Amino acid sequence: MIPIEDKRRVKSRFADLTDVLDPAAQPTVATALGGGQGHAVLAGLATASPFLWGLALADSARLERILAGAPGAVLEEAIARAKARCSAAADIAEAMRALRLLKQEAALLIGIADLGCVWRLAEVTAALTRVADESATLALRFLLREAAAAGRFLPSDPENPDRDCGLVALAMGKQGAFELNYSSDIDLIVLYDPETAPLREGLEPAPFFVRLTQGLVKLLSERTADGYVFRVDLRLRPDPGATAIAISLPAAYGYYESVGQNWERAAMIKARPCAGDIALGERFLAGLVPFIWRRHLDYAAIADVHAMKRQIHAHKGHEAIAVAGHNLKLGRGGIREIEFFVQTQQLIAGGRNPDLRGRGTIAMLAALQEAGWITPEARDQLTEAYDFLRGLEHRLQMMADEQTHSLPAEKQVLLEFARFAGYADVEALSKALISRLETVQQHYARLFEASAPLASDVGSLVFTGKENDPETLKTLERLGYASPSQVAEMIRGWHHGRYPAMRSAKAREDLTELTPALLQALAKEGRPDKALFVFDGLLARMPSGYQLFSILRNNAKLFSVLARVLGVAPRLAEVLVRRPHALDGLLDHGAEGNDAQAWIDSRLAGALATGESYEDKLDLVRIFVRERIFVLGARLLSGELDPLLVGEQITALAQAVVRALLDLVIAELKQAHGSPPGARVGILAMGKFGGGELTSSSDLDLIVLYDHDPDAIETDGPRAIAPSVWFARLTQRLIAALSAPTGEGTAFSVDMRLRPSGQKGPVAIHIDGFREYQLKEAWTWEHMAMTRARIVAGDAEFGRLIEETIAGILAVEREPRKILKDVAEMRVLLESEKGGRGPWDLKNARGGLVDIEFIAQTLQLLHAATHPAMLDANTGRALDKALEAGVLAKTAHRRLIEAWRLYTALSQVIRFCVGGNLDPDKTSETGKILLSRVAECSDFDELNAVIGVTQAQVRNIFKQVVGGK
Repeated sequence: MIPIEDKRRVKSRFADLTDVLDPAAQPTVATALGGGQGHAVLAGLATASPFLWGLALADSARLERILAGAPGAVLEEAIARAKARCSAAADIAEAMRALRLLKQEAALLIGIADLGCVWRLAEVTAALTRVADESATLALRFLLREAAAAGRFLPSDPENPDRDCGLVALAMGKQGAFELNYSSDIDLIVLYDPETAPLREGLEPAPFFVRLTQGLVKLLSERTADGYVFRVDLRLRPDPGATAIAISLPAAYGYYESVGQNWERAAMIKARPCAGDIALGERFLAGLVPFIWRRHLDYAAIADVHAMKRQIHAHKGHEAIAVAGHNLKLGRGGIREIEFFVQTQQLIAGGRNPDLRGRGTIAMLAALQEAGWITPEARDQLTEAYDFLRGLEHRLQMMADEQTHSLPAEKQVLLEFARFAGYADVEALSKALISRLETVQQHYARLFEASAPLASDVGSLVFTGKENDPETLKTLERLGYASPSQVAEMIRGWHHGRYPAMRSAKAREDLTELTPALLQALAKEGRPDKALFVFDGLLARMPSGYQLFSILRNNAKLFSVLARVLGVAPRLAEVLVRRPHALDGLLDHGAEGNDAQAWIDSRLAGALATGESYEDKLDLVRIFVRERIFVLGARLLSGELDPLLVGEQITALAQAVVRALLDLVIAELKQAHGSPPGARVGILAMGKFGGGELTSSSDLDLIVLYDHDPDAIETDGPRAIAPSVWFARLTQRLIAALSAPTGEGTAFSVDMRLRPSGQKGPVAIHIDGFREYQLKEAWTWEHMAMTRARIVAGDAEFGRLIEETIAGILAVEREPRKILKDVAEMRVLLESEKGGRGPWDLKNARGGLVDIEFIAQTLQLLHAATHPAMLDANTGRALDKALEAGVLAKTAHRRLIEAWRLYTALSQVIRFCVGGNLDPDKTSETGKILLSRVAECSDFDELNAVIGVTQAQVRNIFKQVVGGK
């Protein structure tokens, strides 16, 4: 029973059609309008399908053909007219009109055949697919004829230029399976064979076929006054974000064989050549059989299949099955679940059973039952539900020719749709729909009931397929990512194997497993997008990802450490590009034992033992240093290592390296020149190296001292040289061994300016010259520097002699007023050169680290003559000894030690994170929290206040001890 308001609408619209009708020429239409055969179908179009009714009204002669003829014959005639028009088309505009007129007639014809129950679902979808295939073929032929006319393309058959043309369009998805719906996009993959394409000599195939594909999309998709034919989607091609829209066969094979993913295997099940060189397409698909159909499916592939299942659920229309607004395709119990139910089992079983390799959903349900994979009940119920849901989907899309799959949410519109679909009201539609959705959901759930959920505990994190998963984007946003779409796009790019590190299937499988944990770990660090982009940069430059992923997979606790490094110290993470096994060091705590120096010496010796040549050993030293610095930084930033211990550890590392390289250099020199008789060498560490306070970005301040037999004139080797030349070469080679860049970078930068006479003096100094210079010529600042001198390498007995010499130099009684005047002037000079950078220049700011060091050094110069035991190269210990000697007040000592510890701890963190001075305005919240935690402050504001107070206190003590402003 048609409602009164619908009867009025039908009457009004029938009147519109009557006005343009010629009853004599269109008697079938006239009969239908008068209540005869076809009346109910036209009434349905008039009330519920503005799109189809508009087509009926636009051309009554076309409507007469459709109502009067057999649907199959009418469709063939329409296709024949389109072929003739395209063949005769003088330009692209005429070809576009011919294709759009075909689409119009086919849409109206198929809609009427469907609504009138003349065709069943299979006939409807086959007809829609036939129109898509023919449209693509006619468009391609037109473009090839144009290219032939221009002399760029040389067809073997000018009447059928697509034969052996070297290009094929693969229909994917519903088109490939002859299952198109009314408003489907058509998913195409366009391939070409550069070896066989009949192109003009010298013409590059790639640009030619890309332009041809662009023309194909324009002919089919561009909207004109006649509408469009089909929207074309080319994103199912290999890695669409990084490849051209037409892909060569070798490139396509290479992609699928090396980085093809399981969702692409599922997509290829339905692939079918639909236009162009059909034989070429068939050969390509035959060659792809080993990729699609594998005889054995490993656990990682099964996990990926489950990820595809999670993505479907992420697209759901509702948590619970509903009617209003329910998505018939992607919602619970919808069409996609039936398709996926089929495709999943095809992937699992099709490798061993060729009967399960078909494209059609209904046919494969029957084949799965025949093979014993599903029950007859499942086959019958899912087949009936598929027919039902596709029927509703077609009516939904008939209404306005929109690519929609969601039922109307508004009550009145939903009621109108229910009536258009043949139901009296929404309740009747709901009852019929919900029973099918529940049936599908039950079968679908049973298929995966034994599988582990792939969504993490924070929500869906799925990155398979060609499009962003809406639920995954919501999860990323909830985690704190500012650009969820960009993040999802990046991760999908990893899975496409765009980076060398991601080329192996194993690497991609590992990363699929690790990604949720990585994303959650980064989200806890603040600015997770930035940290993830740093990780992406590492992946881009890694030759292989297997080692890194394997380490992370087997040591889950390393995620938080890696996340912290990526978030606040991206420079530190650079070491992982070439040395992912640096992470292994985080699992070894041996170096934090009582004898760190012995541990590092032993480990470095073991590493060097694997090198064969001098150059090999230099590289191994650099690798050892970078990996060790990474471990120390990662432990510091994650709170596992006391910042004050970090300086000691880096110093022990540098000392081990200097010792090892000195031995290497001496061995090389001896081989070429021998050595001076009685040769002895001692390496003095100065500054932070001497004090055991190195940071990750410190230079090594060195002085090289030597001695030899008094009567030695030359070395005792095959190419004898003077002793002074030998020691100079030793020093130059040691500097190069430490700081010259190799393929593995540098070990440490070296600064030799603290030697007598600075840069003007010789690079290596005889012990006698050194002693004389220090006693007679050295400035006060040079004696200050000597308070931090410490032997780190060389002959042990000679080293003791050097330290005794230095102790004697420092114990000389000095005139206090001169020392204080020189120190104050030195501080003023440093302030003028390096001051003014604000309180976060912790070293040079007034009341900063330099003031503390100057206080300790000044006290040693003033009082070492009477208190020689207070000499110590380490600033903290020197202050302690000054207190013990009674030359520093308790309150001043306490404040200086607290300040020294604060500045040292903060400096260690800052050097790892930014390398230089901190700019608070550019520091992340995570970085501020980290610094506040290190300083034992509640927040960054408190830390700023503490630094201000501390610097004022230190400056006051400096004035009390040294003087000045």
